[in-house]
Amino acid sequence: MKNLEVRKLVNVDNETLDKISEWMYNWWGKRDGYSKDAVKCFMQHSMEDNRLPQTYGVFLDNEIIGMYQFAYDDLSVRPDIYPWLANVYIDEKNRGKGYGRRLLESVFDNAKENIDFDELFLYTKHIGLYEKFGWNFIDEVDTFKKEQRIERLYKLDLRSERSD
Repeated sequence: MKNLEVRKLVNVDNETLDKISEWMYNWWGKRDGYSKDAVKCFMQHSMEDNRLPQTYGVFLDNEIIGMYQFAYDDLSVRPDIYPWLANVYIDEKNRGKGYGRRLLESVFDNAKENIDFDELFLYTKHIGLYEKFGWNFIDEVDTFKKEQRIERLYKLDLRSERSD
């Protein structure tokens, strides 16, 4: 296998910032009415070292091919729970090759080492994916979004030892 590495993004070059900003703009920025500049600003300020939000990238031979973030807010109708795993993304041309697995395998250790919380949450439409990585399904949640109102809410216990 090629050289695959997941690392925290703190100070990134313009090419990497542009790439992840483009991914997020095309995924949720356009849909939610944000400009490209607004999404880029969001991404630029989502790369903290010792506090939230934090961004992690998966690199294939030193080229970023995916990412995820730890954030205080991801689902506006649930401000009572945090932090969140958000913006889990693999570039379309690299999907189906096992790189997403490597990305998701890194979440537990990175969260446990870099954020001072006992649990992490996410919401998704995927069924059966996150369970493979230690996430526990909590309930269905109404997102009140136009395209898919009902999604699945998950929690990862960071106090436990990794089971894989």
